[in-house]
Amino acid sequence: MIHLHHCVSARSFRPLWMLEELQLPYRLHLLPFPPRTLARSFLERNPLGTVPLLVHGDVRMTESSAMCQYLAALRPEAGLDVSAADPAFGAYLNWLHMADATLTFPQTLVLRYTHFEPPARRQPQVADDYGRWFLARLRAVESAAARSDWLCPGRFTAADVAVGYALLLAQHLGLDAQLGEATRAYWQRLQARPAYRRALAAQQQAALDEGISPQPSPDIRP
Repeated sequence: MIHLHHCVSARSFRPLWMLEELQLPYRLHLLPFPPRTLARSFLERNPLGTVPLLVHGDVRMTESSAMCQYLAALRPEAGLDVSAADPAFGAYLNWLHMADATLTFPQTLVLRYTHFEPPARRQPQVADDYGRWFLARLRAVESAAARSDWLCPGRFTAADVAVGYALLLAQHLGLDAQLGEATRAYWQRLQARPAYRRALAAQQQAALDEGISPQPSPDIRP
């Protein structure tokens, strides 16, 4: 059984969406946000106090994009992975790593310095600069989405899930109004996927079952 520790609409949404795409059995452990302060016992499982945490037998993972690749490799017949022998392998890996290192990273700074820091420590200029950084880096997605429905032409892969979360977070941050036309259409395709909708429903139901607020983590205002 795969165990996924998750906060509503946090980066842990990536592996949750992947699990639904692959229809792998899993158990979802929903945590209040931020778990490092509101669920102190979680630190015994993950000293970082962050989500996601994925546990699969002896495997323990804390990086959301790596989880996407790992889960895709567990069920290669589903077609969400790209093999090393495939000409698209390099592009696939590049998109997977770009999703978090290049796209989500600046978004977290926007979130932190707009909402999560105490008022005296908020930095509107930092938030604005990194919002622009995110939108500038999104040009790569705009270019790819203008040529093909999916990032690896001709197929939906784990890379689309990883980048898709960055678009979901952009929506929560109010940056989606500045998406390019091709990126906007790409995001609509992603949201139309049944597995994406099942993942949203799964986290909603888990929150209700565990008595945790279903409010998305990026929308929480300390």
